[in-house]
Amino acid sequence: MNYTRSALAHGYAGKLLTIDLDRRSVETPGLDPKIRDYFIGGRGLGLYLLHRRLTPRTTPDAPENPLIFAPGPLGGIPQFPGTSKCMAISLSPLTGIPGVSNFGGYFGAYLKYAGFDALEIVGKASAGVMIVIDGFRREISLTDAPAVDEVFDAERMIVDRFVRAGHERKNIVFLTTGVGAAHTRYGCINSHYFDAAKPVDGAKGLFRVKQAGRTGLGTVMMDKNIRAVVVLAEFPRGANPYGAADWEKVKQAGTKLGKVVKDVDPRSLKMYRKGSAGLIAFMSKPEYQSLPVNNYQLGSDPRADRITGKFYAEHLFDHRGMDGCFAGCNLRCTKGGRVTLTYGDHKGRTVWVDGPEYETAAGFGSNLGMWNAEFIMEANWHCDNYGIDTITAAVLIAFLMECFQRGYLGADDAAGLELTWGNEQAVLEFLRRIAYGETDLARVAGRGMQALVDWVAEKFMQKTGKADPRPDLARFAMQTKGLPFSLYRTHRSLSMQGSYAAASDIGAHHAAAWLIKVDLLGAFPTLQDKARALITYPRVRLGNDNLGLCKLPWVDVFNPDSEKVTDGDKFINPASQALYADFYNGMLGTDLTWEEIFARTDRDINLQRVMNVMAYGAGTGSRDWIPDRAIGPTDDALYEAEGDFHDAELARLPGQSPERIREMSTADKRSLLMQTRKEQLRELIGVYYRTRGWTPDGIPTVETLKDLGLWAFMTGDARETLAALAGGGGDAAPRGGK
Repeated sequence: MNYTRSALAHGYAGKLLTIDLDRRSVETPGLDPKIRDYFIGGRGLGLYLLHRRLTPRTTPDAPENPLIFAPGPLGGIPQFPGTSKCMAISLSPLTGIPGVSNFGGYFGAYLKYAGFDALEIVGKASAGVMIVIDGFRREISLTDAPAVDEVFDAERMIVDRFVRAGHERKNIVFLTTGVGAAHTRYGCINSHYFDAAKPVDGAKGLFRVKQAGRTGLGTVMMDKNIRAVVVLAEFPRGANPYGAADWEKVKQAGTKLGKVVKDVDPRSLKMYRKGSAGLIAFMSKPEYQSLPVNNYQLGSDPRADRITGKFYAEHLFDHRGMDGCFAGCNLRCTKGGRVTLTYGDHKGRTVWVDGPEYETAAGFGSNLGMWNAEFIMEANWHCDNYGIDTITAAVLIAFLMECFQRGYLGADDAAGLELTWGNEQAVLEFLRRIAYGETDLARVAGRGMQALVDWVAEKFMQKTGKADPRPDLARFAMQTKGLPFSLYRTHRSLSMQGSYAAASDIGAHHAAAWLIKVDLLGAFPTLQDKARALITYPRVRLGNDNLGLCKLPWVDVFNPDSEKVTDGDKFINPASQALYADFYNGMLGTDLTWEEIFARTDRDINLQRVMNVMAYGAGTGSRDWIPDRAIGPTDDALYEAEGDFHDAELARLPGQSPERIREMSTADKRSLLMQTRKEQLRELIGVYYRTRGWTPDGIPTVETLKDLGLWAFMTGDARETLAALAGGGGDAAPRGGK
């Protein structure tokens, strides 16, 4: 099908692209200005498109469940650092609620350059299909896809196909997934783009990958029989190529933030050298105890220096070339290097690995008792090649390793594998089994954490005749709403506990409210401060997802001018936020403060909550909780491992004293500690609900939704459900938690 394309206006293409695979039809409706202006773009627009497709009967594997890709109006503009992000949105096969994942690279930008603010795919193809969006010929086609299991084989075939057709590599971007997405509920989507600057094999240039990893949207892609989505496009040209209202203002804002990045990063986190793996050293500090070790049992380890960003920077990362995941970003944190594989059909082959990011480095490193950086890179490569999420896979394996540790599983249950801390080859073999759906345990692991808990419990009872171990297993099965945790041990950050429990509506992920670092630094001393942060930080973080922006130039590069702030939260980096506001206003022709811009994110935060309510009903608030392991020590030995810190915390409680604490048994101290922390978390969630304008069950009230203007955009099913469950509001204590 051929289509028409208009010049970009205020960062918008002005069109949607809807593909129905059942009917093999393509439509390119205009983007309604009312929808555009209310939901902005990216995550917000994607959630709206998802919401309008859903009924109470829609399941993640239903043909009508859409798979949506949406950049934002500020995405793809290289005059400002970090404009690389695109959002993937669908009902999650892993959780059953809306799944959202942001990813970098060039796909979102090129989709917009080709003429579209969002791509929405429904239905299922009868055979493997490749969607091609040709921005040069202004043509959309559905064609046969390479029938291969592995992502990097598909990459080579796709690149060869379009290069032979006459396209330059820099004009080809595409999405793929692999065999693992067909056998798990946590398939990832790989976003491929050409890096012309990275030297390889005596020449310059290689295709690199970023991932939409979380919530299993690669599984949705595979279920729809989509093997690839290709966009052919190039950067717009002209005096004002992105249709800015004030192009000079946009460029000036980008220059200012670029200078902050250039001046500050080399003197602080050094992300241009270490990438996000540099965070491992901070989280592992003895005073923070926030790096997950052996399934979040401990929070620090002296061996962490073997897997820190410093180690990767000095021994494994290839620093030649630009290392930005999009043009114009001088943070250059997209690190990578080469490693020789030790396992599988590709054993002995030296491959390029993009990453690891912090999450993967901690997930396949400290949390599995692995202190080998090259192993982590190899596990990273295999997951990308299979098309499975590194975070989910690593946390599921950590749970199984603790089951081995505590005697719930043995090698006979794992078809001969010893899934024990530090066993690298067993992990690589188990990843392959998961990806190909081999063995009972691997197939169950492909279904997620709750399925694993049930399977382990049944196996244990059959073998031993003992009582159901599910209550104990649930204490260290690290998931919320079905989504395994991202890699932060939250014992010492109540704010991050609240983020995982309640503020992140996709499940236990850090995207909405990554508060742990500034919380550890003392940013939120009171409960009210923590509750306020659960509102203000998601506005900015998820607001960036709406705009098409990367968070790292804001959150990880502290603008020195923010130290001058005397009224407000300096940790939210307001001096840089003002530059983002200049960028926004320059593009869209508005005159808003950064607080006003990001307050609009409350609209899509509430819409996502509404869709969770559609799935959970009156029990929505009960899902806003985290396992005991995320709150504190789950056995006496773990209490004693950090005994001085825990004793000091208890001694500060009303009616307690150091002398009295010393007289208590470890079991009694641990019980008091866990009881206290759970009460604090319940109280924090309750304040969060009230501040949001939700009921004590965590359900947005009709009044709140109308005040936001969201009621008018909701489906009839949603309105009926919310009116019945929430009504106007309430002031009682929260009913969530355990």
